[in-house]
Amino acid sequence: MRLAVVGAGAVGRAVVDLAASYDHEVVAVADSSSAAVAPSGETLDPDSVLGRKEEAGTVGDDAPEAALDADYDVLVEATPTTLGDAEPGYGHVETALDRDRHVVLANKGPVAERYDDLRAAERESEGRVLFEATVGGAIPAVTTIDDLGPSHVTAVRGVLNGTANFVLTRMAAEGLDYEHVLAEAQDLGVAEADPSFDVEGTDAALKCVILANVLYGGGYSLADADVEGIDGLPSEALSLAGEDGMTVRLIGSVEDGDIRVGPRLIPEHGTLAVAGTRNIVQIETDHAGRLNISGRGAGGPETATAVLADVGRLSRPTGRNS
Repeated sequence: MRLAVVGAGAVGRAVVDLAASYDHEVVAVADSSSAAVAPSGETLDPDSVLGRKEEAGTVGDDAPEAALDADYDVLVEATPTTLGDAEPGYGHVETALDRDRHVVLANKGPVAERYDDLRAAERESEGRVLFEATVGGAIPAVTTIDDLGPSHVTAVRGVLNGTANFVLTRMAAEGLDYEHVLAEAQDLGVAEADPSFDVEGTDAALKCVILANVLYGGGYSLADADVEGIDGLPSEALSLAGEDGMTVRLIGSVEDGDIRVGPRLIPEHGTLAVAGTRNIVQIETDHAGRLNISGRGAGGPETATAVLADVGRLSRPTGRNS
């Protein structure tokens, strides 16, 4: 498949770097201020594009919009997630679908905030939209639900944000306060300079909204989620939990049409008590019992593998997310 990659953050760069190892070609790359587009019939050299981005801060000499006009089979939308109208990501998706091109999303915004619009645009196009990478990085949560059949899944819950989980793990293990651990996470690159999206529960909530849309066929956005973060959690709460063989994790859940995210008491050695930046998705089913899928829920190469797995599905005639 010939890929146009829009967004040159950690995920977009990793897709460019890894695409050839999955037998795909990159013909265009765009960041927020520039684009590199291969001449017709040619492909871009990943080392050149990524090297220029590292040295000059731009991927090429063209305007960013040029990537959307390139001769590609699949648009990889990896720009930062935005809320509300989910722009500019949603507009990029719409442009690709108008051209009857496929889309693979790493950007959560269009799937969480405009799912019904997304599906309507897809129905009018020869292109398809896949979005495994929007939930849990490399963890195949969406595909697993698709394979089981959403109507046979009764609930989904889990730890869906690595930054929050790292903070809670360190607070519990060392008895440190929230501000101290958050500063440590920022120094290590585990937390952003502005960590609010993660520690306030927004990121986990968006992932749960996406899962709700998959399970129930749409109709959900962030406004439908009941969300509480970990930023107000005192270290004493974790100490007291530990005395009773419990711990605290930021748990997101989708069940009976409700979406909830917040700190929850769970058994210290239970399945959901994953440590550090690991994520876990727990799927309750009608006939297969409880399934647990765990792994790294973020990171450039990890999330890029989910993107490229979706590209591979698009090369088969029936691959799609529900």
